[in-house]
Amino acid sequence: MIVLASEGGEVGIGAAVEVLRSGGTALDAVEAATRLVEADSSNHTVGVGGLPNLLGEVELDASIMDGRTLATGAVGALRGFRHPITVARRVMEELPHVLLVGEGAARFAREIGAEEAELLTPEARQRWQEWLGENVPEEVRRAWPPRELAPWARLTAQPRLPRGTVNVLAQDRAGHLAVAVSTSGWALKYPGRLGDSPIVGAGNYCDDRYGAAACTGVGEWTIRCGTARAIVLYMKLGYSIEAACEEAARELAALDRSSIQGGVNILALDRWGKPYAVTTRDRPPTYVLWEEGMQAPEERQAQRIAMD
Repeated sequence: MIVLASEGGEVGIGAAVEVLRSGGTALDAVEAATRLVEADSSNHTVGVGGLPNLLGEVELDASIMDGRTLATGAVGALRGFRHPITVARRVMEELPHVLLVGEGAARFAREIGAEEAELLTPEARQRWQEWLGENVPEEVRRAWPPRELAPWARLTAQPRLPRGTVNVLAQDRAGHLAVAVSTSGWALKYPGRLGDSPIVGAGNYCDDRYGAAACTGVGEWTIRCGTARAIVLYMKLGYSIEAACEEAARELAALDRSSIQGGVNILALDRWGKPYAVTTRDRPPTYVLWEEGMQAPEERQAQRIAMD
């Protein structure tokens, strides 16, 4: 049994461990961990407290995948609900669809009785207002929003704005894999923007036969490369988990990345439960790992892969 989670996931990994220790499934474990991260208002990249879009609205994205059946569910641009990961799982279990977005996702969330919440915290509102004050002339701010938001969206491609996501990957006692991803997305994004988090194959993918992978960082890049699916496919072709992740990173390096500053972090598990983490960022992030036999989760550092 094993669980690994990206930065911020330390808030929820204990819940995942308890699920697995009690005989629960990997799918239950990743959902339980992600829900706690979504409720952590100190995390400005996921759930309650996430930084809003240019209009000051918090839009949440999430996806979940079952490596046993390849069943998936996802929601995008969901507003007003505390736990998008649970809504995504219910999409997977109750609808003939994979992905719901916007008002359709909210309608479904209301139908299933999902918990509603005010997502924009005072701190997140203040950070949004500070960004407007630093970047938007006063006469434009007074009439905000302007008719054209696109020019202002381009300004948000600066690296000091957070673009985090939580990834949780697990393998249970029966050997089944599952992955969950949740995010509030690119801070100050154009309304309706979706990154890779709700896009199965880009932000997450898992298949019991080969392995699992999930990404954080610039979703516009991993969507283009289908990064998570590519890693699992490389493992299917016989690559080691290390070689699979590194090959996927080289694919990202081939993109024209001049218009967006940032990087990509990758977490992966192979079918035997071996973990690996890589990053294209200059400063490697940490991740949290627990596997059977450990008394408590441990913090590890991802391996850096240069994209030059």
